[in-house]
Amino acid sequence: MKRHLMGVVAAGLTVALGAGGCGKGSSSSDDSDGRSIKFVAAVYDENAKPYWDALIKEFESRNSGYGVNLEMVDWTQMDAKVKTYVQTKQVPDLLNYNAFSDFARDGLIYKASEVLSPATLSDFTPTFVEQAEYNGEQYGIPFISSARLLFYNKPLFKKAGITGPPATWAEVRTDAEKIRKTGAFGYGLPLGPEEPQAEFYSWAMNNGGGWVDASGKWAINQKANVDTLTFLKDLTKSGLTQPNPESTERKTVFNQFAQGRIGMSIGGPFTKAGFIAPVNKNLDFGVAPLPSRSGREHNTLGVMDVLVAFKKAGGKNKDAIKKFLDYVYQKENTSKFLIKEGFLPVTKSAGDALSADPYMKLFVDALPTSKFAPTSNPAWSAVAGAVKQDLGASVADEDPKTVLDKLQETAEKAG
Repeated sequence: MKRHLMGVVAAGLTVALGAGGCGKGSSSSDDSDGRSIKFVAAVYDENAKPYWDALIKEFESRNSGYGVNLEMVDWTQMDAKVKTYVQTKQVPDLLNYNAFSDFARDGLIYKASEVLSPATLSDFTPTFVEQAEYNGEQYGIPFISSARLLFYNKPLFKKAGITGPPATWAEVRTDAEKIRKTGAFGYGLPLGPEEPQAEFYSWAMNNGGGWVDASGKWAINQKANVDTLTFLKDLTKSGLTQPNPESTERKTVFNQFAQGRIGMSIGGPFTKAGFIAPVNKNLDFGVAPLPSRSGREHNTLGVMDVLVAFKKAGGKNKDAIKKFLDYVYQKENTSKFLIKEGFLPVTKSAGDALSADPYMKLFVDALPTSKFAPTSNPAWSAVAGAVKQDLGASVADEDPKTVLDKLQETAEKAG
């Protein structure tokens, strides 16, 4: 998604909670009046703040006496910010984030049923409810979602004599070599600390790999994952990707894609409006399933961001949070945000409008069978933080297995 951008990355909230000595069930010492809440929202792009400003203004005008104090935080700083909020017990009432289970484990947040009306709660698509549960209870509040598919530059493909998108890794390499001969880079590989876990998993899941094994145990350094990173490193060292993938963001990759300097890369529904159109709104590009090593499977990565509601002031903030969330999840409000940002719906009521767009329908249709990161595992925050810091080195100077062994060790220590 348009998130998790390059910057200082926390080692993970699980680690942060241990280091900060935060007591279970006590998320803040704030003396809230119960009617004014603080909302920390993520900066997805320049549209995010105007959307929330307008929505909050309307909410406050319709709910006299209630107020929402908005703080916007860029994804470049979000992990470190949240770590500080938790350690200092200065959490907001409501947080827009990409993890929740470590908060739930430590008794810091409300169950979704405590801060949402039954009507709002029942509107979530079951796929996302499953991803928002911890120990059989829903704590995460699904907010936006995304799926990942392969984007390819049709003019570059035609110039290189390629008739269609690759289905196998061997075809990816062959096509990348043909594109490289035209002077462009074959594949755009963003493994900088923005969101390398999504890029890596998009490849690993199509090689029989992933974060955990069939029993749910961490299996980050399994052979399938080592082979996946070895393949990506080979593309890099062969000059078939852009220089320095370990420090490259997706925006940079897709800006170059739109300029005709990169032939293919993995993107989401937001890619068209957020990264391609600002550079070349008339670019002729295609979207295809993710290639796999065998060519027999084409798994899709699903991504979900959530809202979490923190327990504060003995529960006095619960009513204000519930009023605001029920307003946020009104069909017209959620649809407006999704359309502006280019994300996919997490509610049934907002789904139909987006499916009417043929481009968006490609991603909506991919969601039901998507594979997700193990966000319900409280150790995921620590693992994701370590991946953001270290994974990119695997295609630069480090040995892929050594990098994955280190990540496996982090996962096992975190639980």
